[in-house]
Amino acid sequence: MGIIELFLLAVGLSMDAFAVSICKGLSVSKLSPKHYFIVGAWFGGFQALMPVIGYFLGSAFEKYIVNFDHWIAFGLLALIGGNMIRESLSKEDDETDGGFGFKQMLLLAIATSIDALAVGVTFALLNDVNIFAAVAFIGAITFVLSAAGLKIGNVFGTKYKSKAELAGGIILVLIGAKILLEHLGVINFR
Repeated sequence: MGIIELFLLAVGLSMDAFAVSICKGLSVSKLSPKHYFIVGAWFGGFQALMPVIGYFLGSAFEKYIVNFDHWIAFGLLALIGGNMIRESLSKEDDETDGGFGFKQMLLLAIATSIDALAVGVTFALLNDVNIFAAVAFIGAITFVLSAAGLKIGNVFGTKYKSKAELAGGIILVLIGAKILLEHLGVINFR
């Protein structure tokens, strides 16, 4: 997996955290550096942790699924991306809680990083992924985008939330399609 693919994957994965950060930004009248750190650390940390867990789970079962791993990778990314696209087009507003306490942030961090767990399983099925470099990159990108989302939400409101989630979903679906098409020999980007 090249640096551009990894960057796009990291941006795609971070869109849920970015969207939630925008909502968090709406709930705070005055932001402090502490708010940026809390949001970035929780969301970035969990976006880095979950792929590691998924990677080790995927590695444990790799020998059983090696013949159809590309279909699993495609299916997982398409499912995650499709869900993000569906949510971005939904007219329902997400409920937000303005708190930055342990319980609220833990639940939000887990909820926004479940898709990263599935991506970790996908990483285990690919031969060219350095898991530790990948998760560090994903965590850093998510940290930065979450902090930016907090500021954007505080300044602009929810105007861009659905567009960010839509873009993230499209990116994940396209990466899944690329993995499948490369494995089937239809395309070769290497």
